[in-house]
Amino acid sequence: MFLGIDIGTSSVKAVLVDDAGAVAGQASAPLPVSRPYPGWSEQSPADWWTATNRAVIALEVQRRRQVRAIGLSGQMHGATLLDAADRPLRPAILWNDGRSAAQCAALERAVPASRQITGNLAMPGFTAPKLLWVKQHEPDAFAATRCVLLPKDYMRLCMTGAKATDVSDASGTLWLDVAQRAWSDEMLAATGLAQDQMPRLHEGCEITGALRHEVAAAWGMEPVVVAAGGGDNAAGAVGVGVIDEGDALLSLGTSGVLFVAGRAFRPNPERAVHAFCHALPQRWHQMSVMLSAASALDWAARLTGSADARALIALAQARGRLDGREIFLPYLSGERTPHNDPAARGVLFGLDHESDAAAIGQAVLEGVAFGLADGLDALIEAGAAIKQISMIGGGARSPWWGRVLAAALNRPLTYRLGADVGPAYGAARLARLAVTRELSGEFCAPPPIEAVIEPDARDVAVLTPKRHMFEHLYGDLRGRFDDHLLGATIENKS
Repeated sequence: MFLGIDIGTSSVKAVLVDDAGAVAGQASAPLPVSRPYPGWSEQSPADWWTATNRAVIALEVQRRRQVRAIGLSGQMHGATLLDAADRPLRPAILWNDGRSAAQCAALERAVPASRQITGNLAMPGFTAPKLLWVKQHEPDAFAATRCVLLPKDYMRLCMTGAKATDVSDASGTLWLDVAQRAWSDEMLAATGLAQDQMPRLHEGCEITGALRHEVAAAWGMEPVVVAAGGGDNAAGAVGVGVIDEGDALLSLGTSGVLFVAGRAFRPNPERAVHAFCHALPQRWHQMSVMLSAASALDWAARLTGSADARALIALAQARGRLDGREIFLPYLSGERTPHNDPAARGVLFGLDHESDAAAIGQAVLEGVAFGLADGLDALIEAGAAIKQISMIGGGARSPWWGRVLAAALNRPLTYRLGADVGPAYGAARLARLAVTRELSGEFCAPPPIEAVIEPDARDVAVLTPKRHMFEHLYGDLRGRFDDHLLGATIENKS
């Protein structure tokens, strides 16, 4: 057995994969998110460790005893500040936290070549601007910081005692020279940090340490090795075989991501396209990211009194219509690609007396799909040549949403066996590669195809004018939610 652990935003997932590559067991444990002020998003690192233990212990004990190696994946960008005793100094600031817009501008002024070094536009979601915010607003915590770790790497520290990360996750810090796959002294210095405050860098399929004896005993395992792993999307891509030029995936989790693999570094920061290292050596990827995808459905379910997102999708599917007048802007946490607008906010437009839960649910499904279509356009402008799009993530379980997405993107979507397991499965694959040293191109082949959803020409005709309305609505409202007012609110609260 090989164990993959994914530190998500809403839960920790643990997946056991056998020698044949089949999922032999999975479990998860929920995570709370704290939003103390507008635009903030934080989690306690202690909650990650509690949930990780719960998820692993929930797996069948006999199979846990057969684990040969562990791989890690997790939400990217989260700033986990540790003191000299490796204790967290404050809650981790997450990927969808928008408080550091001013610090992004300051960082790019301090390092005019930052976009060339990192391949990316400075955005509040990245790690480096968060540290500048802490330096300005919580100077005591910044002064006490001896190490900064990403979420999955704090779990690695708890598991093994090693301070290490992989290059795919490190790409999202703005401290990595992404073309060289190495820490940038210039970017670190601009944040007031140095390399001795960073974890060791590894490729995703390299060994970073072994389980502490007390952790191994608690988990019913030997002190097996732990692979570097990858950021959630890179690990998810390894899981579905998206590793070669033009391979692509669409991930529907808390966020929505379009990911395109390649063998060259192709940045396009002006369109807020991310250019990161992949979790396998000598590979990179481009990525468009929207901050609210399945999380927008969770919000709409609460709004409408539906039991959960799945129940809301069922209402929309039973309604069976794509021609509703309702339009949803899915910017509940601001937006990245292609707008880079942390002040953007969600909007329900076109409501009337007939707008019920099913209509609102359908509008949210379509709004997320339109946001992903914006990201697809940005990737194509950045030179991505997309051959095939594989689906992963919890949202990938819904054929109805798949129909909407295929029409909005006007591309077929491929559903693969076990794709809903997502990054944890890819982390288990990386764990296996770490101990077997198999050729990644052969071992990381795509899983079998379960279904392909082709865009329906009638659906495309219905959604095309709605997408135009969606784009105009955002353009008309941009800046109306005053980002200066948001910044003032955050400054006052801090």
